[in-house]
Amino acid sequence: MHCIIGLGNPGPQYAQTRHNVGFRVVDVLAERHRLPEPQRMMQAILGRGKIAGNKVLVVKPMTFMNDSGRAVARICMHYELTPSDLLVICDDINLDLGMLRLRRSGSAGGQKGIQSIVDYLGTDEFPRLRLGLGRLDTDMDAKAFVLSPFEPEEEPAADEMTLRAAQAVECILAEGLETAMNKFNE
Repeated sequence: MHCIIGLGNPGPQYAQTRHNVGFRVVDVLAERHRLPEPQRMMQAILGRGKIAGNKVLVVKPMTFMNDSGRAVARICMHYELTPSDLLVICDDINLDLGMLRLRRSGSAGGQKGIQSIVDYLGTDEFPRLRLGLGRLDTDMDAKAFVLSPFEPEEEPAADEMTLRAAQAVECILAEGLETAMNKFNE
């Protein structure tokens, strides 16, 4: 089973924030592939189904971004998943708006949700798909930036990025990680 984890923060006040692009991608995949109604369990919202002929578990941790690893670790134990079975989708303030960066493994790069998963799993050896939010100005507060919504003029680029990220996940499941990296990394 492949486990697709979109990172974000629970609650309607965070739904449209930049930090929730991982949730947005999971929602697109669930809708596009008509996955059954998700259930709330193990501190997450979980949906199961098939994408590109592969069994998938789509996950939105409900532990808040900075503690995402707690829910991810519980899910890994329950479903007997290894880190290589995961694909974590998150935001990145070091990438231009609209850019995608797919990696097999690596450091958290300052992304606290990824760092939490690394801490709970004890490894950074899991695939991740980073979505660019736009580079942060040096005098801007990072927390305020990621917890703000996209500006109206940014929404079309954010929507397109979300759809391309869903296509990248589908490509991973159909053709493998290396092929997806070649097609979608910018």
